[in-house]
Amino acid sequence: MFGVWCLVFGRDRVGDSGRNTKHQTPNTKHQTPNTKVKVVVGLGNPGSRYAGTRHNVGFAVVDALALGPRAGRFQGRFDALVAELAEEQRLLLVKPQTFMNLSGRSVRQVLDFYKVPVEDLLVVCDDINLPLGKLRVRAQGSHGGHNGLRDIQNHLGTHEYARLRVGVGAPPEDEAVDHVLGRFSRGEQPLIDDAVARAVQAVLVWANQGALACMNQFNGETKPARKKKEPGEGESSRTSEPTNPPVSE
Repeated sequence: MFGVWCLVFGRDRVGDSGRNTKHQTPNTKHQTPNTKVKVVVGLGNPGSRYAGTRHNVGFAVVDALALGPRAGRFQGRFDALVAELAEEQRLLLVKPQTFMNLSGRSVRQVLDFYKVPVEDLLVVCDDINLPLGKLRVRAQGSHGGHNGLRDIQNHLGTHEYARLRVGVGAPPEDEAVDHVLGRFSRGEQPLIDDAVARAVQAVLVWANQGALACMNQFNGETKPARKKKEPGEGESSRTSEPTNPPVSE
């Protein structure tokens, strides 16, 4: 993840350990709500079992943003982990801890507390309908079958919020759940690392220049090169399927 962060921010802005050495963002736990803020929500499932899975690529993008030298530490609030990034535009980085299908509850709490309008919300998530590493930005739209987006739409009562989808590749027929709960192969990992780095850039363009500028810059990108097949890649690299927490297809 540090390597991904360096692709975006550069090594000269952190110390040798990868930790911020030049700027410390104040603790935001007890700050008064401020309307001059935008919210970036990365979707995923909490816990080490799901770390690095396709379904958690939204978490990966937010984690990469949180490695910046102007980012505060994550703290538990609003059924989520929340950190502040004080770049040109003040951003709240949010990782709901409710499991994917219940993400809307956390998002609604954040928007209500900070009085943030839906046009200042960006949701980052995985998309099995996009080629691996492909980005797609939309200023609004349907949930497209993604259960995390579906729950957010239900809680907000609208689909008029921006979303950044990161392609994780199409699953074999009738294996969508196993696919999204699986981890990337060695051959796929460089492509998804590059996609996360580009997604971080896309978030910052959205925050500072708006959804239209972000769409114009990132939706027209060249399709990622086909991944190299590694020995033994045909074997499954997925994690065990959860039996209790709900996940999206």
